[in-house]
Amino acid sequence: MKSDSIFERTEKKYIITLKQKDELLKQLDKKIIDDEYGQSTIKSLYFDTADFRLIRKSIEKPVYKEKLRLRCYNTPTDTSIVFLELKKKYRGVVYKRREKLKYAEVKSYLKTLLMPKDTQIMREIDYTMHYYPDLQPRICIIYDRCAYYSSDDASLRITFDSNLRFRTTDLTLASDVSGEKIISDEYCIMEIKALGGIPLWLTKVLTDNKIYPGTFSKYGTAYKIISNSDKNGGSDCA
Repeated sequence: MKSDSIFERTEKKYIITLKQKDELLKQLDKKIIDDEYGQSTIKSLYFDTADFRLIRKSIEKPVYKEKLRLRCYNTPTDTSIVFLELKKKYRGVVYKRREKLKYAEVKSYLKTLLMPKDTQIMREIDYTMHYYPDLQPRICIIYDRCAYYSSDDASLRITFDSNLRFRTTDLTLASDVSGEKIISDEYCIMEIKALGGIPLWLTKVLTDNKIYPGTFSKYGTAYKIISNSDKNGGSDCA
């Protein structure tokens, strides 16, 4: 991790029950510390083309894929800091470029496409915005997150995302946190994010609890729900 705005790491995802989560937290109590954002409600606006070109390509599991999103921790005001993120994945390694901006600056940028600052990250994001001419917020993903990092290695992070929901209307971070369920409330998504491999002590805890990595995309799953609903005659959130 080169800075708090540039990330290069591996990410493993696990679909677990809330009961498994509680048991894991008990066993990891001495090894993890609450993250800066601790417990928060995250809202992310995912940008895509009118025909959902980016997420359709991502679902095909190509060697390279990218996503552009605007994220906030809890509901922002115009002066709140939000994160405009360009997330790329190549051969299993995640490369994330994150620009910190005031919410008012982002809203202005999305209307005018005049960059609020001239940085390498902002130029990369701006290039993507212009590369896809009809790129707009298409889906809002909302969830409650508990975030931790290792007491031995701050670059090792563990997050638990529950109450996953989405909507395709009212696409603004300043609105409420309502939405349609993505997965059942009895499950959550655990992510382990590391610069290298997962340490042995953590691997042992996961193995002892019979927890194994899988694949899951919040945006991809929401898109599939919308697509299946459209095929079956439409949806209230379309």
